Amino acid sequence: MSNRFHLAIEAGDLPKTILWYQEVLGCTLDMCEEGLWQDIDFWGNELTLHSSAPRQEKGPERHRHDVEMGNVVVPHFGVHLEMDQYMQVRKSVLENNGFLDKPYIRFEGTEYQQETFFVEDPNFNVLEIKHMANPRES
Repeated sequence: MSNRFHLAIEAGDLPKTILWYQEVLGCTLDMCEEGLWQDIDFWGNELTLHSSAPRQEKGPERHRHDVEMGNVVVPHFGVHLEMDQYMQVRKSVLENNGFLDKPYIRFEGTEYQQETFFVEDPNFNVLEIKHMANPRES
C-alpha cells in the first residue's frame, strides 16, 4: 500500500460515473462518503471520484498536443495493463460508449512499443489505456 498512486477527480453525476468505472472498465469500489465521493480501485491505485457539477467540455475538440506519434488530449491520466486485461477493457469500451481516440500502436519496433487508446468517462475526464509490449519491472 505504501507506493499506491492517488488521484482525485471531478465526477459530475457521481452514481452515473461510478457505474461507468465499474461496468465499462471493470474497476471495484473501495471506501466512500455516500453522495460526496467514492474511491475506486484503479488497478491497484486509488482513484477518488468527487461529486461535482457536470462538465460541458467533451469530445475531439478538446485541447490537444501534437507529439511525435499523434495528437493527444491533455490533460489525461491512465494505466498500463497486461494484454488480457487491456483486451477486456478495449472490448468493453468498444461495446459501450466507444473510443475518444481508437486503439493504435506507438513507438513500433522499439523497447517502448505499446498499443493505446483514449476514452472519456461520463464527466469527460480523459483516460489513456495502454499495453506495453515490453513491460518494465517495478
